[in-house]
Amino acid sequence: MPRKALDLLTESMFYVLMVLCRASLCGTDIAAQVEAITRGRVRLGPATLYTILGKFERAGYTREVETCGRRRTYQVTEQGRAAYLQEVERLRQCLQDAQREEARHD
Repeated sequence: MPRKALDLLTESMFYVLMVLCRASLCGTDIAAQVEAITRGRVRLGPATLYTILGKFERAGYTREVETCGRRRTYQVTEQGRAAYLQEVERLRQCLQDAQREEARHD
C-alpha cells in the first residue's frame, strides 16, 4: 500500500517539528535551533526549510501565527505534535529492533 507523503518524516522535517513543539519560531530561528540541536549535522537552507514549512501548512501540521515584514512566525498544531510523537515512537521501535538484532549476533 503506498504511503502518504508525510507518513514518514525526513530527518529535516523531524527536527523542524521538534523545535516547533517547544516554541513558535520564525524560519531563521528554526534553522538555527535545528543546527544547534544536531551540532551542525543538519543544516537547513532557506529553500529546504520553506518547502518543509509549506508542506506542513498544507498538511495542517503548522500554521503561520505572525507576520512582520518578511519575518513569519510558525506554530505547531495538535496534528503536527501528534505526527512528531508518532515519528518519535517509530524511531524508538527501529532502535529496539536494531538492539535486539545486535544482541542476537553477539
